Amino acid sequence: MFPLLPYSFMFMLTLMIGSILSISSVHWLGIWGGLELNLIGFLPVLVHQKNMLESESGVKYFIVQALGSSFLIFGSLLVYNLSYTWEIPMSLGVMGKLGLFVMISGLCMKLGIFPFHFWLPSVMAGLSWISCMILATWQKLAPLFLMMILFELKEYYWLVIVLCLMSGISSLVGGWGGMNQTQVRSLLGYSSISHLGWMLFAMIHGEFIMKIYFMVYVATSICIFLSLMYLNIGMMKNLSTLKNLHFSQLSVMVMLLSLGGLPPLLGFVPKWYLISLSFNGSYSLFVFMLMFGSLLSLFYYLSLFFSIFLGLKNGYMFAKVESNESILLMFMVFLNLVGGVLILFSNLFILI
Repeated sequence: MFPLLPYSFMFMLTLMIGSILSISSVHWLGIWGGLELNLIGFLPVLVHQKNMLESESGVKYFIVQALGSSFLIFGSLLVYNLSYTWEIPMSLGVMGKLGLFVMISGLCMKLGIFPFHFWLPSVMAGLSWISCMILATWQKLAPLFLMMILFELKEYYWLVIVLCLMSGISSLVGGWGGMNQTQVRSLLGYSSISHLGWMLFAMIHGEFIMKIYFMVYVATSICIFLSLMYLNIGMMKNLSTLKNLHFSQLSVMVMLLSLGGLPPLLGFVPKWYLISLSFNGSYSLFVFMLMFGSLLSLFYYLSLFFSIFLGLKNGYMFAKVESNESILLMFMVFLNLVGGVLILFSNLFILI
């Protein structure tokens, strides 16, 4: 658990102010300053337990984020040197395109999108549940919205194709990498890489669908991390080797399936919207790459889900559930199960 001490709230406030400052800045120098302030506030949160794994993850995170910030400021200085303005012009030369590509690489490195995904699972494997939840949700806010600023340059066809290819491969890497994982934190790290590919692809179709996908991902991730923190489950074998099926384990599996995008759960809704929009355009190949990556994730989740039911002993389906645990978990299961069903039926009713 994260200690409720005064300095904890100070660092949390610092990282939030850094993200808000970065989003609300009018030029890239202010954006870089906000990202650095966010990094300074988040590093003490990473190492609050003072163990070896957290220290290792904190050093990895600092090096990667510092390198991403250096790419961002270097690319923005290249564009500024050519146009003498912090705003990216619609027409760029060779050096301007290089600067734009360096800026995108810096933001992708901060997010953990392919080919800069190597650090995210190893960093999340050594963190506490609260730190993992912040890293998977809030820390994606500023870089994602900054990527949307660059998507105003849709005149560059090569930029759209490169980002579509990165999104598709990110989904494949996230699905394939999670199949061989036994640690829950690393599995959620690969799941984050896969969902980042979907969010990057959603930016091409508009700001609205990306915000919808991001909000659904944040809601589902918070439910999963809070449940795992309460149960203190660090390895998948703790879920699959059960004598009695507790409601808490069942709720975790339902939320994992929702994160994987199994219909009619809540995580399926933004993917369904995005797929229906993409088939009307010329992005069918990239949609199949994203769908195949999600199928790889669902294969692992479903195999684990069936192994729990088939491995039950003594014929007991449900064990006694504590009242303080059931209220929170029932709300989370209701949000993921009933929320997705209601949204899907409401949209079908509108179409009819």
